Amino acid sequence: MKKIINPWNGLDGYMCFACSPANPSGLHMEFYEDGDDVVAYWKPNGYYQGWLNTLHGGVQSTLMDEIGGWIIVRKLQTTGVTSRLEARFLKSISTDEPLLMIRGRITDKKRNAIFIESEIYNSKNELCAESNMVYFTVSSERAKQEYHFTGCITEDESNNKNQI
Repeated sequence: MKKIINPWNGLDGYMCFACSPANPSGLHMEFYEDGDDVVAYWKPNGYYQGWLNTLHGGVQSTLMDEIGGWIIVRKLQTTGVTSRLEARFLKSISTDEPLLMIRGRITDKKRNAIFIESEIYNSKNELCAESNMVYFTVSSERAKQEYHFTGCITEDESNNKNQI
């Protein structure tokens, strides 16, 4: 697995709830490339509960939505917006879980509509939630102008670039 470098770190005003390390209330997600998949590991806590000791379904949806966005950023080297997210909650997730794994991949492409599936697994590798999403991507010019996106690389690629 290769760690993906967040291309917005250091950008003035960047406070994404899911992935900005600067957002004090955020989820502080980090992402890894694993073949065709993008993966994140995340530790829940009581601040994100819906019911007692149970991770809120909206937070679970956010985790899956964010992995979808990072699949677009890394695999297609552009940005986009969520058009549709259909989530299924299969097993409750405790806010005491030591570590969750969120995993997703592209399943289909139709012009600028990208179809993605994702899952959340608990620390016992049990499937707890899954989603199907549609993202609409934008041109690289628009991604650069409106989303300040200039590309997304892994730490390995960055190290290779620095060695040349």
